[in-house]
Amino acid sequence: MSCRISEIVVDARDPERLARFWSDVLGFVELSREDGAIEIGPASGFGGPQPTLLFIPVAEPTPGKLRLHFDVNPTDGDQERELTRLLELGARPTDVGQADSASWHVLADPEGNEFCLLRRRLDQL
Repeated sequence: MSCRISEIVVDARDPERLARFWSDVLGFVELSREDGAIEIGPASGFGGPQPTLLFIPVAEPTPGKLRLHFDVNPTDGDQERELTRLLELGARPTDVGQADSASWHVLADPEGNEFCLLRRRLDQL
């Protein structure tokens, strides 16, 4: 089993400005826009060899909280099997205020860095 980094999530005071900047830097296009969040990536869309960047609006970054985190997707198994594997590797569940009905799991690596295990499945490269 393994995972791929599919998205890099960035807390942003001005998602529009950062999305425009990074689109120009990387040659990316806007892929989606929802509730003030903007996702950019290659013109081929989500799921290719490059992760997308997702800019989430925040009024002020939370002191002590990372402004970005990885989202990973299982590549050769389902989400629950991958969750079990990640926990066995030393990840631990983390509560950042996500809803119980969330389709993803928020975890922390052995040093406390947060990341999300998403439900969507990507192919291995």
